[in-house]
Amino acid sequence: MEVIAPTVKRWLKDAEEDPEGFWAKAAEQLHWFRKWDRTYESTPPTFRWFVGGLTNLSYNAVDYHVLRGRGGHAALIAETERGERRVYTYAHLQHGIRCLAAALRGLGVRRGDRVAIYMPTGAEAIMAMLAAARIGAVHLVVFAGFGSRALAERMRLGGARVLLTADVTWRKGREVPLWDIVQEALAVPDSPVEKVVVLRRSPRPIELRPGRDLLWEEFVEQGKGRPDVHELMESNEPAYILATSGTTAQPKLAVHSHGGYQVYIRSMAQWAFGLSPQDVWWSTSDIGWVVGHSYIVYAPLLVGCTTIAYEGALDHPGPETFYRIIEENRVTGVFTAPTAVRLLMRYGTGPARAFDLSTVQRLFSAGEVLNAPAWEWLQKDVFGDRVPVIDHWWQTETGGPVIGNPYGLGMLPIKPGSAGLPLPGTSAEVRTIEGKRCEPGEKGIVVIPRPFPGLTPTLWGDPERYGRDYWQVIPHVYFTGDAAYVDEDGYFYFSGRADEIIKIAGHRIGTIEVETAFLRHPAVAEAGVTGRPDELRGEVISAFVVLKAGHEPSDGLRQELLQTVRQELGPIAVIGEIHFVKALPKTRSGKIMRRVFKAVILGRDPGDISTIEDIGSVEEARAAWQAMRAELKATGSD
Repeated sequence: MEVIAPTVKRWLKDAEEDPEGFWAKAAEQLHWFRKWDRTYESTPPTFRWFVGGLTNLSYNAVDYHVLRGRGGHAALIAETERGERRVYTYAHLQHGIRCLAAALRGLGVRRGDRVAIYMPTGAEAIMAMLAAARIGAVHLVVFAGFGSRALAERMRLGGARVLLTADVTWRKGREVPLWDIVQEALAVPDSPVEKVVVLRRSPRPIELRPGRDLLWEEFVEQGKGRPDVHELMESNEPAYILATSGTTAQPKLAVHSHGGYQVYIRSMAQWAFGLSPQDVWWSTSDIGWVVGHSYIVYAPLLVGCTTIAYEGALDHPGPETFYRIIEENRVTGVFTAPTAVRLLMRYGTGPARAFDLSTVQRLFSAGEVLNAPAWEWLQKDVFGDRVPVIDHWWQTETGGPVIGNPYGLGMLPIKPGSAGLPLPGTSAEVRTIEGKRCEPGEKGIVVIPRPFPGLTPTLWGDPERYGRDYWQVIPHVYFTGDAAYVDEDGYFYFSGRADEIIKIAGHRIGTIEVETAFLRHPAVAEAGVTGRPDELRGEVISAFVVLKAGHEPSDGLRQELLQTVRQELGPIAVIGEIHFVKALPKTRSGKIMRRVFKAVILGRDPGDISTIEDIGSVEEARAAWQAMRAELKATGSD
């Protein structure tokens, strides 16, 4: 089957034959204060891109457009679930960034210092990110929903001297007291934070600590008269550090630079997403995640389009919120997550029918696999096959897309359930743990044989762990930790984390495959599975299922679900038990924390669960398992 268009073939061929020349040509599309001396150099396991080049990520994202006469173009639309909307032009954004740059310098922040940002997704937080990058400081954004333990740990690991925060945020109409969480985080003995700046958004009184804490207005005022000029940054100097999203127990701080990262995310914005200055782009993520950094903030601004930042829940005050924002802002491109798609699926297509979605030209999804049933609902039921719904794959460590569909160069056929193919300039393979390349259809581990400019070159403060966790598991290739197989056309099908593969009587089956099978049943909204030890088969599947509104658990439904999975996957998918729960334990970025299921079933400590969206979901999963165990004991079958 011929799937790759001639234009895309040429791009892939150029990148394969001369990767350094390919990326040098991409880098020339950006402004540089000084061109690089060498495109690439490597000292394994680390590497550097555009060595000696001088640039500034913030300057290119905002100032450069103003200098080119586009200061009046809308840069940022900040929306909230409370119905608030603020619009900033590129000139407005530049003014705000310069004020905050001077204010940070007024606090003594210098090039290389780390600035923690614990704020909801909004204009002030985004300008703070850009202001830090402008003066050469390294920002560390922590999702404004994490608890005090997660916040304290990330600030300690990053060595943050300054913390910018807000007193509150809102989630589904509830006020979340960020200031209280901050106080708990700062109370730990080894906190590196010296200064705290708080943006007041609520009349609720807060207590400031003299000499350490100051209000946002005071922060800005004390910066007046200070220099607001941008720093000239060598390409490989860090712009930000960001913790991985937390499906593993121990966070790692990935480093992304001013030069290579900038080249990569802007290139992929155009090649993978087709972004242009005419777009109104909405990524429904949060600035606490890499998607928010790359495709709410930096890449859309580097391209020069209008980007939307949204604070709150997509279904508050109701499911119409998602569609209303698209209609009112005339959105042309959407980037969302499978979790959001499945959330909207619960409400059916009725809410979508009430709004004009005709401006949307394409929709992208990433975070976890966009299961085929969820893809079909969005592609066919919501958009009536009018626009492509495109899955793709990447990680915090890669900075931007690696495997996808090059929409901006020439779209390839979409295969539901597949993330696509390696994008131009990247490389990816599926190998066994011994390093042997897998045959088509054979499950293995996704590796990256060759670095590209977006790939993190190290972990902050822990270069040994970087080499050990990424380049030494399978020697000489970058270990992603994700399991997949490739079909005859080169399309990648991800099946979960490599350590989440379930082995049943010698057969290897991915958690994603089983969860997708459950979603085929019309009553299922979400499903999460893990393997449970079994004396006869090695492992069997333990499933946790969330039902759609209007459906109730029953023995009859349980039998229907068993039959559905058997029809989809055959007799190798042996289901040990099905637990009906109201919510799955997920990270705040929407990734199912399957290690929690495993810990619950084995009676182990699940480790750090401070990054979970709803801590109650863990207790519910534990209670469901314990109830089933009690029932088995009562019947004598345990």
